Amino acid sequence: MATDTSSLKLEKVVPEAEDFLPLLGTDFVELYVGNAKQAAHYYRTAWGFQPIAYRGLETGSKDSVSYVLQQDKIRLVLTSPLEKDGPINEHINKHGDGVKVVALWVDDARKSWEETTKRGAESAHEPFTREDEHGKAVFSAIKTYGETLHVFVERKEYDGPFLPGYKAWNPEYQPSELGLKYIDHMVGNVGWNEMNKWCEFYAKVMGFAQLVSFDDKDISTDYTALMSKVMSNGNGRIKFPINEPAEGKKKSQIEEYIDFYNGAGVQHIALATDNIIETVTGLKERGVEFLYVPETYYDTVLDRVGEIDEDLEPLKNLGILIDRDDEGYLLQIFTKPVLDRPTMFFEIIQRKGAQSFGKGNFKALFEAIEREQESRGTL
Repeated sequence: MATDTSSLKLEKVVPEAEDFLPLLGTDFVELYVGNAKQAAHYYRTAWGFQPIAYRGLETGSKDSVSYVLQQDKIRLVLTSPLEKDGPINEHINKHGDGVKVVALWVDDARKSWEETTKRGAESAHEPFTREDEHGKAVFSAIKTYGETLHVFVERKEYDGPFLPGYKAWNPEYQPSELGLKYIDHMVGNVGWNEMNKWCEFYAKVMGFAQLVSFDDKDISTDYTALMSKVMSNGNGRIKFPINEPAEGKKKSQIEEYIDFYNGAGVQHIALATDNIIETVTGLKERGVEFLYVPETYYDTVLDRVGEIDEDLEPLKNLGILIDRDDEGYLLQIFTKPVLDRPTMFFEIIQRKGAQSFGKGNFKALFEAIEREQESRGTL
Protein backbone atom coordinates (compact mmCIF):
# COMPACT_ATOMS: atom_id res chain seq x y z
CA MET A 1 0.00 0.00 0.00
CA ALA A 2 2.46 2.63 -1.17
CA THR A 3 0.11 5.57 -0.87
CA ASP A 4 1.44 9.11 -0.71
CA THR A 5 0.85 10.23 2.87
CA SER A 6 2.34 13.67 2.28
CA SER A 7 0.65 16.87 1.26
CA LEU A 8 1.13 18.19 -2.22
CA LYS A 9 -0.46 21.46 -1.14
CA LEU A 10 2.35 22.26 1.27
CA GLU A 11 5.22 21.20 -0.93
CA LYS A 12 7.06 24.46 -0.62
CA VAL A 13 10.73 23.77 -1.23
CA VAL A 14 12.98 24.96 1.58
CA PRO A 15 16.27 25.80 -0.15
CA GLU A 16 18.32 25.94 3.06
CA ALA A 17 17.52 22.32 3.86
CA GLU A 18 19.93 19.58 2.82
CA ASP A 19 18.14 16.70 1.15
CA PHE A 20 20.60 13.93 2.00
CA LEU A 21 17.55 12.34 3.67
CA PRO A 22 14.69 12.44 1.15
CA LEU A 23 11.39 12.12 3.02
CA LEU A 24 8.31 11.24 0.99
CA GLY A 25 5.88 12.15 3.76
CA THR A 26 4.52 11.14 7.14
CA ASP A 27 3.83 7.41 6.94
CA PHE A 28 1.95 7.03 10.22
CA VAL A 29 1.74 8.29 13.79
CA GLU A 30 1.64 5.60 16.47
CA LEU A 31 0.12 6.27 19.88
CA TYR A 32 0.64 4.01 22.88
CA VAL A 33 -2.74 3.90 24.63
CA GLY A 34 -4.27 2.09 27.59
CA ASN A 35 -7.12 0.56 25.57
CA ALA A 36 -6.59 0.50 21.80
CA LYS A 37 -10.04 -0.97 21.04
CA GLN A 38 -11.82 1.90 22.80
CA ALA A 39 -9.40 4.53 21.44
CA ALA A 40 -10.05 3.24 17.92
CA HIS A 41 -13.78 3.60 18.51
CA TYR A 42 -13.26 7.22 19.59
CA TYR A 43 -11.18 8.21 16.57
CA ARG A 44 -13.62 6.48 14.21
CA THR A 45 -16.79 7.83 15.80
CA ALA A 46 -15.72 11.37 16.72
CA TRP A 47 -13.10 12.04 14.04
CA GLY A 48 -14.26 10.00 11.06
CA PHE A 49 -11.16 7.83 10.70
CA GLN A 50 -11.68 4.65 8.72
CA PRO A 51 -10.66 1.13 9.86
CA ILE A 52 -7.76 -0.17 7.78
CA ALA A 53 -5.78 -2.92 9.51
CA TYR A 54 -5.39 -4.88 12.74
CA ARG A 55 -2.65 -6.79 14.52
CA GLY A 56 -3.28 -8.77 17.70
CA LEU A 57 -3.81 -12.22 19.14
CA GLU A 58 -5.69 -13.34 16.00
CA THR A 59 -2.67 -12.47 13.84
CA GLY A 60 -0.11 -14.07 16.15
CA SER A 61 0.90 -10.98 18.15
CA LYS A 62 1.03 -12.13 21.78
CA ASP A 63 2.40 -9.04 23.52
CA SER A 64 0.54 -6.11 21.93
CA VAL A 65 -2.46 -5.15 19.81
CA SER A 66 -2.67 -2.40 17.20
CA TYR A 67 -5.53 -0.83 15.25
CA VAL A 68 -4.74 1.18 12.10
CA LEU A 69 -7.04 4.04 11.10
CA GLN A 70 -6.87 6.29 8.06
CA GLN A 71 -8.52 9.44 6.73
CA ASP A 72 -7.25 10.54 3.34
CA LYS A 73 -3.45 10.76 3.84
CA ILE A 74 -3.49 10.61 7.68
CA ARG A 75 -2.72 7.25 9.30
CA LEU A 76 -2.98 6.61 13.03
CA VAL A 77 -1.78 3.42 14.73
CA LEU A 78 -3.20 2.80 18.23
CA THR A 79 -1.22 0.25 20.24
CA SER A 80 -1.87 -1.33 23.64
CA PRO A 81 -0.02 -4.02 25.61
CA LEU A 82 -1.49 -7.49 26.08
CA GLU A 83 0.78 -8.46 28.97
CA LYS A 84 1.84 -6.86 32.22
CA ASP A 85 5.12 -4.97 32.48
CA GLY A 86 7.19 -4.34 29.36
CA PRO A 87 8.10 -1.13 27.51
CA ILE A 88 4.59 -0.22 26.32
CA ASN A 89 3.22 -0.47 29.87
CA GLU A 90 6.11 1.60 31.18
CA HIS A 91 5.50 4.27 28.54
CA ILE A 92 1.76 4.51 29.36
CA ASN A 93 2.39 4.53 33.11
CA LYS A 94 4.87 7.36 32.79
CA HIS A 95 3.29 9.47 30.06
CA GLY A 96 -0.34 8.42 29.80
CA ASP A 97 -1.65 7.91 26.28
CA GLY A 98 0.57 9.68 23.79
CA VAL A 99 2.61 9.64 20.59
CA LYS A 100 5.45 7.14 20.62
CA VAL A 101 6.34 6.98 16.91
CA VAL A 102 6.37 9.58 14.16
CA ALA A 103 7.02 7.32 11.16
CA LEU A 104 8.53 8.81 8.01
CA TRP A 105 8.01 7.31 4.56
CA VAL A 106 11.32 6.85 2.71
CA ASP A 107 12.68 5.13 -0.38
CA ASP A 108 15.54 3.49 1.54
CA ALA A 109 15.22 2.76 5.26
CA ARG A 110 18.79 1.48 5.56
CA LYS A 111 20.30 4.55 3.92
CA SER A 112 18.09 6.81 6.08
CA TRP A 113 19.40 5.10 9.22
CA GLU A 114 23.00 5.27 8.02
CA GLU A 115 22.78 8.96 7.06
CA THR A 116 21.21 9.99 10.38
CA THR A 117 23.28 7.85 12.74
CA LYS A 118 26.58 8.90 11.16
CA ARG A 119 25.53 12.51 11.81
CA GLY A 120 24.94 11.83 15.49
CA ALA A 121 21.47 10.31 15.85
CA GLU A 122 21.11 7.61 18.49
CA SER A 123 19.84 4.40 16.93
CA ALA A 124 16.64 2.88 18.26
CA HIS A 125 16.47 -0.01 15.74
CA GLU A 126 19.02 -1.02 13.15
CA PRO A 127 17.51 -1.75 9.72
CA PHE A 128 15.36 -4.89 9.61
CA THR A 129 12.88 -6.47 7.21
CA ARG A 130 9.42 -7.87 7.79
CA GLU A 131 7.46 -9.80 5.19
CA ASP A 132 4.23 -11.66 4.66
CA GLU A 133 2.16 -12.85 1.70
CA HIS A 134 1.79 -9.24 0.47
CA GLY A 135 5.53 -8.55 0.18
CA LYS A 136 8.16 -7.03 2.40
CA ALA A 137 8.91 -3.74 4.11
CA VAL A 138 12.12 -2.41 5.63
CA PHE A 139 12.29 -0.43 8.87
CA SER A 140 14.85 1.42 10.95
CA ALA A 141 14.50 3.94 13.77
CA ILE A 142 16.29 6.74 15.61
CA LYS A 143 15.57 8.46 18.92
CA THR A 144 14.46 12.06 19.17
CA TYR A 145 13.15 14.29 22.00
CA GLY A 146 11.82 12.54 25.10
CA GLU A 147 11.01 8.93 24.29
CA THR A 148 9.68 9.74 20.83
CA LEU A 149 11.02 7.73 17.90
CA HIS A 150 11.32 8.42 14.20
CA VAL A 151 10.78 5.14 12.34
CA PHE A 152 11.87 5.09 8.69
CA VAL A 153 9.45 3.01 6.61
CA GLU A 154 10.37 1.63 3.18
CA ARG A 155 7.29 0.05 1.61
CA LYS A 156 7.93 0.01 -2.15
CA GLU A 157 7.85 -3.81 -2.21
CA TYR A 158 4.74 -4.12 -0.06
CA ASP A 159 1.13 -4.19 -1.23
CA GLY A 160 -0.87 -5.25 1.81
CA PRO A 161 -3.49 -3.36 3.83
CA PHE A 162 -0.83 -1.63 5.97
CA LEU A 163 2.43 -3.40 6.83
CA PRO A 164 3.59 -7.01 7.28
CA GLY A 165 1.96 -8.69 10.27
CA TYR A 166 -1.33 -6.79 9.92
CA LYS A 167 -4.55 -8.08 8.42
CA ALA A 168 -7.27 -6.03 6.77
CA TRP A 169 -9.86 -4.72 9.23
CA ASN A 170 -13.31 -4.13 7.79
CA PRO A 171 -15.92 -3.93 10.55
CA GLU A 172 -19.58 -3.23 9.90
CA TYR A 173 -19.49 0.05 11.85
CA GLN A 174 -17.85 2.73 9.69
CA PRO A 175 -18.87 6.33 10.43
CA SER A 176 -18.34 8.81 7.63
CA GLU A 177 -15.17 10.87 7.20
CA LEU A 178 -15.06 14.55 8.19
CA GLY A 179 -12.82 16.06 5.53
CA LEU A 180 -9.42 15.72 7.20
CA LYS A 181 -6.74 15.54 4.49
CA TYR A 182 -3.15 15.32 5.76
CA ILE A 183 -0.84 16.19 8.64
CA ASP A 184 0.11 19.84 8.25
CA HIS A 185 2.65 19.84 11.09
CA MET A 186 3.44 18.18 14.42
CA VAL A 187 4.55 20.17 17.46
CA GLY A 188 7.03 18.92 20.05
CA ASN A 189 7.30 20.29 23.58
CA VAL A 190 10.76 20.11 25.14
CA GLY A 191 12.19 21.26 28.48
CA TRP A 192 13.84 24.46 29.57
CA ASN A 193 16.63 25.58 27.21
CA GLU A 194 16.27 22.47 25.00
CA MET A 195 14.65 24.06 21.93
CA ASN A 196 17.91 25.00 20.23
CA LYS A 197 19.42 21.59 20.99
CA TRP A 198 16.60 19.82 19.16
CA CYS A 199 16.44 22.31 16.33
CA GLU A 200 20.17 21.69 15.82
CA PHE A 201 19.42 17.94 15.89
CA TYR A 202 16.94 18.30 13.02
CA ALA A 203 19.32 20.54 11.10
CA LYS A 204 22.45 18.43 11.55
CA VAL A 205 21.03 14.91 11.73
CA MET A 206 18.11 15.18 9.31
CA GLY A 207 19.04 18.13 7.09
CA PHE A 208 16.06 20.27 8.09
CA ALA A 209 16.10 24.08 7.87
CA GLN A 210 14.51 26.60 10.21
CA LEU A 211 11.41 28.17 8.66
CA VAL A 212 10.51 30.65 11.38
CA SER A 213 11.31 31.54 15.00
CA PHE A 214 9.07 32.96 17.73
CA ASP A 215 10.39 34.29 21.03
CA ASP A 216 8.61 35.20 24.26
CA LYS A 217 7.74 38.63 22.85
CA ASP A 218 5.75 36.91 20.09
CA ILE A 219 4.17 34.18 22.24
CA SER A 220 3.20 35.64 25.60
CA THR A 221 0.29 36.90 27.66
CA ASP A 222 0.17 38.70 30.97
CA TYR A 223 0.89 35.40 32.70
CA THR A 224 2.77 32.91 30.57
CA ALA A 225 5.24 32.70 27.70
CA LEU A 226 7.02 30.22 25.46
CA MET A 227 9.48 30.14 22.58
CA SER A 228 9.21 28.16 19.36
CA LYS A 229 11.13 27.39 16.18
CA VAL A 230 9.72 25.62 13.13
CA MET A 231 11.95 23.09 11.35
CA SER A 232 11.15 21.75 7.86
CA ASN A 233 12.64 19.18 5.52
CA GLY A 234 13.71 20.15 2.01
CA ASN A 235 10.49 19.42 0.11
CA GLY A 236 8.36 21.03 2.83
CA ARG A 237 6.30 17.90 3.48
CA ILE A 238 7.46 17.50 7.09
CA LYS A 239 7.23 20.43 9.52
CA PHE A 240 8.15 20.15 13.19
CA PRO A 241 7.69 23.21 15.42
CA ILE A 242 9.67 22.79 18.65
CA ASN A 243 8.45 24.62 21.78
CA GLU A 244 10.19 25.34 25.08
CA PRO A 245 8.97 27.23 28.17
CA ALA A 246 9.92 30.86 28.81
CA GLU A 247 9.80 32.80 32.05
CA GLY A 248 6.36 34.11 33.01
CA LYS A 249 4.38 35.03 36.09
CA LYS A 250 2.59 31.68 36.08
CA LYS A 251 3.03 28.14 34.74
CA SER A 252 2.88 27.99 30.95
CA GLN A 253 1.09 25.34 28.91
CA ILE A 254 4.51 23.86 28.06
CA GLU A 255 5.37 23.43 31.74
CA GLU A 256 1.94 21.93 32.40
CA TYR A 257 2.46 19.47 29.52
CA ILE A 258 5.93 18.44 30.72
CA ASP A 259 4.69 18.01 34.29
CA PHE A 260 1.84 15.69 33.28
CA TYR A 261 3.65 13.92 30.43
CA ASN A 262 6.78 13.57 32.58
CA GLY A 263 9.11 14.84 29.89
CA ALA A 264 9.28 16.01 26.31
CA GLY A 265 6.84 14.74 23.71
CA VAL A 266 4.43 15.52 20.89
CA GLN A 267 2.10 18.31 22.04
CA HIS A 268 -0.28 18.53 19.12
CA ILE A 269 -0.94 17.30 15.60
CA ALA A 270 -2.26 19.80 13.07
CA LEU A 271 -4.69 18.22 10.60
CA ALA A 272 -5.50 20.00 7.34
CA THR A 273 -8.92 20.36 5.77
CA ASP A 274 -10.25 22.03 2.64
CA ASN A 275 -13.39 23.23 4.44
CA ILE A 276 -12.81 24.02 8.09
CA ILE A 277 -16.40 25.13 8.70
CA GLU A 278 -17.80 21.76 7.59
CA THR A 279 -15.07 19.77 9.36
CA VAL A 280 -15.34 21.58 12.71
CA THR A 281 -19.15 21.53 12.58
CA GLY A 282 -19.01 17.76 12.11
CA LEU A 283 -16.45 17.29 14.87
CA LYS A 284 -18.52 19.33 17.32
CA GLU A 285 -21.64 17.36 16.45
CA ARG A 286 -19.72 14.19 17.32
CA GLY A 287 -18.56 15.51 20.68
CA VAL A 288 -15.07 16.94 20.05
CA GLU A 289 -14.47 19.92 22.33
CA PHE A 290 -12.59 23.03 21.24
CA LEU A 291 -11.02 25.94 23.09
CA TYR A 292 -13.34 28.90 23.65
CA VAL A 293 -12.41 32.20 21.99
CA PRO A 294 -14.26 35.33 23.23
CA GLU A 295 -16.59 36.96 20.72
CA THR A 296 -14.62 40.21 21.08
CA TYR A 297 -11.80 38.56 19.07
CA TYR A 298 -14.01 38.94 15.99
CA ASP A 299 -14.70 42.66 16.51
CA THR A 300 -11.36 43.65 14.97
CA VAL A 301 -10.04 40.49 13.27
CA LEU A 302 -10.91 41.62 9.74
CA ASP A 303 -9.15 44.94 10.36
CA ARG A 304 -6.03 42.89 11.00
CA VAL A 305 -6.30 40.19 8.32
CA GLY A 306 -8.25 41.95 5.58
CA GLU A 307 -10.82 40.44 3.25
CA ILE A 308 -11.48 36.69 3.38
CA ASP A 309 -13.67 34.40 1.25
CA GLU A 310 -15.73 33.09 4.18
CA ASP A 311 -18.56 34.79 6.03
CA LEU A 312 -17.36 35.86 9.46
CA GLU A 313 -20.48 34.72 11.33
CA PRO A 314 -20.01 30.93 11.03
CA LEU A 315 -16.32 31.31 11.91
CA LYS A 316 -17.35 33.30 14.99
CA ASN A 317 -20.01 30.75 15.95
CA LEU A 318 -17.45 27.94 15.78
CA GLY A 319 -14.55 29.87 17.37
CA ILE A 320 -12.26 29.57 14.33
CA LEU A 321 -9.23 31.88 14.33
CA ILE A 322 -7.94 33.79 11.28
CA ASP A 323 -4.45 35.00 10.38
CA ARG A 324 -2.66 36.30 7.28
CA ASP A 325 0.90 36.35 5.94
CA ASP A 326 2.46 37.59 2.70
CA GLU A 327 1.13 34.58 0.76
CA GLY A 328 -2.46 34.41 1.92
CA TYR A 329 -4.46 33.62 5.02
CA LEU A 330 -5.27 30.63 7.18
CA LEU A 331 -8.11 29.45 9.39
CA GLN A 332 -7.35 27.39 12.51
CA ILE A 333 -8.90 26.05 15.68
CA PHE A 334 -7.56 23.96 18.58
CA THR A 335 -9.23 21.18 20.55
CA LYS A 336 -9.09 20.84 24.27
CA PRO A 337 -6.76 17.98 25.34
CA VAL A 338 -8.17 14.73 23.97
CA LEU A 339 -6.76 12.73 26.91
CA ASP A 340 -7.41 12.80 30.65
CA ARG A 341 -3.98 14.24 31.28
CA PRO A 342 -3.74 17.79 29.86
CA THR A 343 -1.16 16.79 27.26
CA MET A 344 -1.93 16.05 23.60
CA PHE A 345 -4.48 17.95 21.52
CA PHE A 346 -5.26 18.56 17.85
CA GLU A 347 -5.33 21.60 15.60
CA ILE A 348 -7.60 21.84 12.57
CA ILE A 349 -6.17 24.12 9.88
CA GLN A 350 -7.25 25.33 6.46
CA ARG A 351 -4.65 27.21 4.43
CA LYS A 352 -5.80 29.74 1.86
CA GLY A 353 -2.28 30.41 0.58
CA ALA A 354 -0.65 31.20 3.93
CA GLN A 355 2.47 29.21 4.83
CA SER A 356 2.77 30.56 8.38
CA PHE A 357 1.50 29.22 11.72
CA GLY A 358 -0.95 31.82 13.02
CA LYS A 359 1.33 34.26 14.83
CA GLY A 360 -1.45 36.85 14.96
CA ASN A 361 -3.61 34.40 16.94
CA PHE A 362 -1.05 33.49 19.59
CA LYS A 363 -2.35 35.87 22.24
CA ALA A 364 -6.00 34.81 21.85
CA LEU A 365 -5.02 31.15 21.71
CA PHE A 366 -2.79 31.25 24.77
CA GLU A 367 -5.34 33.17 26.80
CA ALA A 368 -7.86 30.46 25.87
CA ILE A 369 -5.43 27.78 27.05
CA GLU A 370 -4.81 29.70 30.28
CA ARG A 371 -8.56 29.71 31.01
CA GLU A 372 -8.47 25.91 30.73
CA GLN A 373 -5.36 25.73 32.93
CA GLU A 374 -7.08 27.87 35.55
CA SER A 375 -10.08 25.54 35.58
CA ARG A 376 -7.67 22.63 36.15
CA GLY A 377 -5.80 24.48 38.90
CA THR A 378 -2.49 24.24 37.00
CA LEU A 379 -1.93 27.84 35.89
